[in-house]
Amino acid sequence: QAQLVESGGGLVQAGGSLRLSCAASGRTFEKYAMGWFRQAPGKEREFVAGIILSSSRTYYPGSVEGRFTISMNNAKNTMYLEMNSLKPEDTAVYYCAGGWYNGIQWTEAGMDSWGKGTLVTVSK
Repeated sequence: QAQLVESGGGLVQAGGSLRLSCAASGRTFEKYAMGWFRQAPGKEREFVAGIILSSSRTYYPGSVEGRFTISMNNAKNTMYLEMNSLKPEDTAVYYCAGGWYNGIQWTEAGMDSWGKGTLVTVSK
């Protein structure tokens, strides 16, 4: 399995920006897709952004589209999530994950490698 380690979380004011990183090691070549999920207090984990490694095609839910950008630096085996125009409702623990996209929906079940998460707090 791949090992994933997130970094870059922190406290930011509403309207600000943060960039999260996810360093991948191990059997990363087996992964078809990678993505970011988040879990806010008291809520279920939700999909935030995804990328297909072979094509670099990206996917976003409507709640973050236009504000978040996912990218991959293959030379560094590192995935990024650039987050702009942050809102208090973006506050959550952000997880990077690797696995499979079924062509219809990005799901937790499709991911078989997970990082431990990094906390993002957006103040009003």
